[in-house]
Amino acid sequence: MAQITFKKGPVTLIGNEVKVGDQAPDFTVLANDLSPVSLKDSEGKIRLFSVVPSLDTGVCDAQTRRFNEEATNLGDDVVIYTVSVDLPFAQKRWCGAAGIDAVQTVSDHRDLSFGEAYGVYIKELRLLARAVFVVDATGKVTYVEYVPEATDHPNYEAAIAAVKALA
Repeated sequence: MAQITFKKGPVTLIGNEVKVGDQAPDFTVLANDLSPVSLKDSEGKIRLFSVVPSLDTGVCDAQTRRFNEEATNLGDDVVIYTVSVDLPFAQKRWCGAAGIDAVQTVSDHRDLSFGEAYGVYIKELRLLARAVFVVDATGKVTYVEYVPEATDHPNYEAAIAAVKALA
């Protein structure tokens, strides 16, 4: 299991660690309109999952904005999701205020389905750990980053390079 810290303190991740070469686990999260979203909804596309603890924090805000900017250069065969446990209503409000239109925010607040399937559910905080996963059009995981300190930024360049390698 991946080992991470949150504000320098160790935390417990619940779920299964995902590794490069694995078939991406399925999940059910909620779109901003409360409709269910699962892995199969983007079947045949390259997917980047940007996982954040909460959009209302500086690093999560910056991470989502960065992937939103990058999305415009990646083409129609790429879907970028930002996954958090923020309520769908809060995600929609945040996206409107931030001008986010190329990334789809989805909420794992109800069941922590994504968090457990990808091993990013922080038991002590009921938040998701910061991570990035890239899944190819066939559902194979091609890139994984569990950010060791949840308050740090992910490696944006490596994640985008992983997506571009599939496009």
